[in-house]
Amino acid sequence: MNGFTIFMIAFVVVGIPVIGGLWHETYKVGLKHKEKMANALSAQTAEKAAQYAAQTERLEQRVRVLERIITDRGVDLAHDIDRLRDTPLN
Repeated sequence: MNGFTIFMIAFVVVGIPVIGGLWHETYKVGLKHKEKMANALSAQTAEKAAQYAAQTERLEQRVRVLERIITDRGVDLAHDIDRLRDTPLN
């Protein structure tokens, strides 16, 4: 056997498993990074959803108050108009 054949056998026996192991570790690190990024994005999305829910609740409360003001004042306004009609202009 010549030197090149021995080098090729050594490369196949030692080099390919080492390169494969390094590639596998790099792949695992990449997956962990992607998982961390996904978790961070998920937490950020959940926080924004909570903020939107709180804002929606505040707006709904304001609309309820406005509806109550309109409906309550609407009844009072109708009574005021009726009273003005019944009152003589003299």
